Amino acid sequence: MLHLGAFIFPSAMANTDFHQKLQELNQKVGITSFKALSQAAAVSERQILRLRRGEIAQMRVDVLLKLSSVLQVSLSELVTTFSSCKLSQEKGVSTQQMLQEIADLKKEYQRSQLQIEQQRELLLQQFQQSSLQLLESLLLQFPVAAQKARENPQLEAVKIVPLVENPLNKLLQTWGVEAIAPVGAEIPYDPQKHQLMAGTAQPNELVKVRYPGYQQGDKLLYRAKVQPTS
Repeated sequence: MLHLGAFIFPSAMANTDFHQKLQELNQKVGITSFKALSQAAAVSERQILRLRRGEIAQMRVDVLLKLSSVLQVSLSELVTTFSSCKLSQEKGVSTQQMLQEIADLKKEYQRSQLQIEQQRELLLQQFQQSSLQLLESLLLQFPVAAQKARENPQLEAVKIVPLVENPLNKLLQTWGVEAIAPVGAEIPYDPQKHQLMAGTAQPNELVKVRYPGYQQGDKLLYRAKVQPTS
């Protein structure tokens, strides 16, 4: 982490009323206490104390960026206010310019990280959605065939059930996709998650699952197809 101490700053004057300056900045943005400032900026109260003591040269740049954002001042202005020094020139480039460059780079890095994370999440969702569309027929039809094979072990199909069922279940588990109910189960009717294939049913009446439904977290993918038990 970058510290302001890595740059050349004159020592803060001991008699400067940094406490009062910070109070004034708090009041301008409607923050009622130093503790509230700590919470709003997501930094420790020790960092706030450092600022009040004028120890800004020992503070990390990322901490100062958070504080400058909450206090609605630029990083350069924050440094100038709490160091009580005149910005000096170093090889033709002012400290103020260097700090601004650091702030700009920090913001650009944060934006880039956010964009990368958003793009990664979007690509993952698109991949999963397209894969689920390709697997739709298998998701809906295979559980029915598997159940029939279990009911009649004489069918040769029972031998291939684990070959398809196990990898499919592993894939769905990896993606966080869960079946609403297994084929053949009798469950209370929920019109939000179940689709009647025939007849009528009232909520919480027992219905029999003919085709499984699926959900991914809180998102409903396919409603389970059911029919009245009577």
